Amino acid sequence: MVVPPDAGAGYAGNPLLVARDLAGDAPGFVSHASAMEVHRLVTQPQFAVYYSSARRIRGRTVQGVDYRFVSIKPGQLFGAGRHWVTKQEHVAISDLERTILDGLRQPEYCGGIAEVAKGLWMRHDDVSIPKLVDYALRLGIGAVTRRLGYLLELYELGVQASIDELRTTLSATYVPLDPTLPRHGQHQSRWRVQANIGADELLALRSS
Repeated sequence: MVVPPDAGAGYAGNPLLVARDLAGDAPGFVSHASAMEVHRLVTQPQFAVYYSSARRIRGRTVQGVDYRFVSIKPGQLFGAGRHWVTKQEHVAISDLERTILDGLRQPEYCGGIAEVAKGLWMRHDDVSIPKLVDYALRLGIGAVTRRLGYLLELYELGVQASIDELRTTLSATYVPLDPTLPRHGQHQSRWRVQANIGADELLALRSS
């Protein structure tokens, strides 16, 4: 590791590279809030580093930075690419679409569903909606397809055929739109979500 001349004794290097090295040879990628920051889906600095891996890895704190490892199934190791941290060093990181879906799956690792929705709207011109839908179907997680379909219709993104494809996978159970918030609010039968964050609040994010 090349240490900058003005770095103090506690210099630990780039957090994304540290996360990669902590993961070792475990297959995985930088994800959730950390990937959102790289993809400019957030406006606030992040103070923990998230890394998804098909192997269970214990979280660590290094030089005051929390490294949190999220376990996923081997079949969910898709939708990642390279992010060059320096001219010589790179990390695997979830692409734009996979990052949004991971946020919909586990909003608690991204600041809540409002942050994920805001990021989706901020980058909606760059997001591939067909790829979003394809990834969601590959993940096969009901909460993800419900939340994605709800937001796509709310923000009027994508074509109806893609949205209808998501609806064919729904079961009769309901999930909270934001699992980090108390379970209250109306049950939206079209997407089988309990809207515990209001549509007006989510729409207002487009101008914030």
